[in-house]
Amino acid sequence: MEKIITTNKLIKRFPMGKGEFTALKGIDLEFGTGEFAGLIGPSGSGKTTLLNILGSLDSPTEGEAMVLGQSVSKLSAKGAARLRKENLGFIFQSYNLLQVHTVFENVEFPLLLLDYTAAERKKMVMDALEWVGLTDKVKQKPPKLSGGECQRVAVARAMVKRPSLVLADEPTANLDAANSHNILKTMENLNRELKTTFLFATHDEKVIGYLKRKIFLKDGLVDKDELVNN
Repeated sequence: MEKIITTNKLIKRFPMGKGEFTALKGIDLEFGTGEFAGLIGPSGSGKTTLLNILGSLDSPTEGEAMVLGQSVSKLSAKGAARLRKENLGFIFQSYNLLQVHTVFENVEFPLLLLDYTAAERKKMVMDALEWVGLTDKVKQKPPKLSGGECQRVAVARAMVKRPSLVLADEPTANLDAANSHNILKTMENLNRELKTTFLFATHDEKVIGYLKRKIFLKDGLVDKDELVNN
């Protein structure tokens, strides 16, 4: 299994008053292609900080994070944007949809930054909406959708370019149990069919139940790393 993420003695500090807060205290982890894994821990454990570094949204204070063969700390702003644009998908708990645009336009948006024709974009968007069961909502706008439908649009937007890695930060936090399970089953299917690596930051038991690998973080350290035998 090809490694797509490697962290080595990863440390992240944030200024706090006259001192600093160490969110990550030396994280050593590896993830391979096609994993369905989660960073698990309470608020303040470091899971979102780690996810942000792996998504090139932030840089480590010390140590190294290699993502798809690139060192996050050595990337320029343009280089980090290119990594995100070409290879990463993001799913957030707040959906982050463009409210005045249709479902089709929301899912198409990441493709506008890449070199695809209009016909290619249309096929890719419709494929992504078929994956999440929303082909009948292409002309709707987010205010007309349910929370579960909005999150499915967010999943389609994250997957439309078939990224190598999807980072999901508490993706079911605003959903009821039934919608949470529908979203998680959809992502599980996409992981299996497209071999996309999914990495979650969560403390939601519903998400944890679907994970194939569980990395428990505590006070900025890896407390436990376990594979799930299915």
